Amino acid sequence: MISVWNELRVARTERPHPELEYHPAFYGEEQGRQLLQSLCTQVTWQTDHFMAFGRRIEIPRLQAWYADPGIRYSYSNNLLQTLAWLPELTALREQIELACGHRFNSVLLTYYRDGRDSVSWHTDDEQELGSEPWIASLSLGASRVMQYRNKHQSETGALSLHHGDLLLMRPGFQQHWLHQVAAQPEVDEPRINLTYRLVAMDDSG
Repeated sequence: MISVWNELRVARTERPHPELEYHPAFYGEEQGRQLLQSLCTQVTWQTDHFMAFGRRIEIPRLQAWYADPGIRYSYSNNLLQTLAWLPELTALREQIELACGHRFNSVLLTYYRDGRDSVSWHTDDEQELGSEPWIASLSLGASRVMQYRNKHQSETGALSLHHGDLLLMRPGFQQHWLHQVAAQPEVDEPRINLTYRLVAMDDSG
């Protein structure tokens, strides 16, 4: 059982402000190393693309989507292949649900092979996530910096996420803030980020 969450708020911000709950070293050091190695080799990683100026461009990272039956997820015209839960991911989901008191039915794995891989400014506001999503983000491997900035004002912030750290993004964060993990060429080790989500059931058949 983990201790009470530490709550981080951006300095100088009044309203709106981000809602972030941070717990360092949530996942054990050696346990996390074993899970990182297992995921790097066992997961069927997917390469996605986006269109820019008429060109099809490969995104600089790999991804995989695990979810309960009937749960689908897409972003930027990319429909992720839904994979059946691995036992390790199910056990981790149960641990995170117990710790933060919220239910999740899916997890997006993002594989940053080294510091050249990145994700640009975005917000996780897809319709499937609902209007006030909770997202639990676990980091494994290399430390990387998550930056965030207000959509409408000049407030910014950054948080260095290390191996085993857990970050809970609460309702309000996606509505008012963008976030990114920029390239850090000096980083030569891999990182896997697991973001547990609650996605609405697909009723399209």
